Formats: sequence, structure tokens, C-alpha cells
Amino acid sequence: MLFISDAAKSQIDRIKVKDSLTDQHFIRVSVLAGGCSGFTYDMKFDNEPKPDDQVFEDKGIKLVTDLKSFLYVFNTTLDFSDGLEGKGFYFVNPNASRTCACGESFAV
Repeated sequence: MLFISDAAKSQIDRIKVKDSLTDQHFIRVSVLAGGCSGFTYDMKFDNEPKPDDQVFEDKGIKLVTDLKSFLYVFNTTLDFSDGLEGKGFYFVNPNASRTCACGESFAV
């Protein structure tokens, strides 16, 4: 399962309205090799499902990931922060054994 915080849901709803995205659009979460800790997250709006997609819905937001990425992000929460030291969107991943200082990459 993938989860979404209330703050991330609110921000995604604002972006969808601003960019005139439809209910057919979902959040695609991927894990890519790279970054100072070994893996990085990629997140974007998409509206084209793929055959190996794992589909989850939390708080009315559809979160989609490929099967390989899901092995690294299961039980992860997408969150959002916009305070003085806000990060924007970020992932709270219980599977990560370490993260880099900037929070952009992780290791398992």
C-alpha cells in the first residue's frame, strides 16, 4: 500500500485545479538508481496506466507505481511541507535504511 498525508492531498488537489487535470490523472511514483544514497524518488502526474502498475488509492488520490519500484516503497507515505524550511513533496519511507542529508535519495 502507498499512503498520502492530508497536506500532500491538499497540495495535489490545488495543482490539479490549477493545471486543469482530470480525474483520469494519477500520481506515478517511481524509484530510480542514483543520488548519493543509491536510489531516488520520481513523482509525476500521469494518465496512462501500464500493464505492471500497482494501483492504490488513499484519501481519494490514486497513487500508481511499477512493480519493481513498489518493492522499495511499500507502506510509504507521500507528504508535503511548505513552511520556512519546507521540502515540498517528500516521502516517509519505513523501508529506507538511510537517507541523504537533502532527503532526495535513500538506501535500503
